[in-house]
Amino acid sequence: MFRPLPATLIPLAALAAGALAAPAAARDNAPYYQAELTAPAASNRVIAGGVLWFCDGTQCVAAKGSARPAVMCKRLAAETAPVARFSYEGKDLDGEELRRCNG
Repeated sequence: MFRPLPATLIPLAALAAGALAAPAAARDNAPYYQAELTAPAASNRVIAGGVLWFCDGTQCVAAKGSARPAVMCKRLAAETAPVARFSYEGKDLDGEELRRCNG
């Protein structure tokens, strides 16, 4: 699994997950996508695949987009750096999916 989110990403992750709009659901909300890059993102906000990603160094989170997770991974990698780990709904992409993401 991933390391706990850095404190600087927690408010961004809550926003990305829509937690600020639904206080009752805020306890359960976590970002839909989580990624760990091989190098720090150049910006703390990245638009990839039509989705706004919030990044802190090599850790990035985002709300759900309309594409398949493997496609979202590939789009993030194209805008940032190769992806070391990628998960959606708490499930990691497997080795082959991750290889295609960075391919």
